[in-house]
Amino acid sequence: MTGMAKSGRGPERRKEVTGRTVLVCFVAFFAVVAGVNAIMIRAAVSTFGGVETESSYKAGLAFSREVAAARAQDERRWDVRATVTPANDAQQVEVTVRDASGRPLSGLAAIVRFHHPTDRRADVMQEVREIAPGRFTGSAVPAAGQWDLVIELLRGGERVFLSKSRVVIKRG
Repeated sequence: MTGMAKSGRGPERRKEVTGRTVLVCFVAFFAVVAGVNAIMIRAAVSTFGGVETESSYKAGLAFSREVAAARAQDERRWDVRATVTPANDAQQVEVTVRDASGRPLSGLAAIVRFHHPTDRRADVMQEVREIAPGRFTGSAVPAAGQWDLVIELLRGGERVFLSKSRVVIKRG
């Protein structure tokens, strides 16, 4: 024997890369990419809760009305306060409304809702009732997490006040 060790396997054969091998690898690569894209598209479409605005054009037209309503709201100098407190499995919301001189306001209707910041399908409308002049209360059962508490005050069916503030709902 000479100085070389034999492995006992015989002569090594190198695999030859053929056109068929390249085609199979190429097709398999793009099949994997297409499959992952299909899964991601399905996940995105099935979990998308909708857009903030149905029609950008209509929202643009309403913008000047919203600016005028905000200015009128600021000129009233109302003091509107809301408290959110846990009550069993629900959240108790109390809203107090006072005019610029601190007197309770009457003759208003209130709409309160928990608006989910990312998925409006999860929004929770809260029924509130006036328990005293300028004082509204109600309860709702939003899930734990961050919510926008939206308060609308109406007089004669016309919105005269709108506020939106972030609240955190905790469970247990």
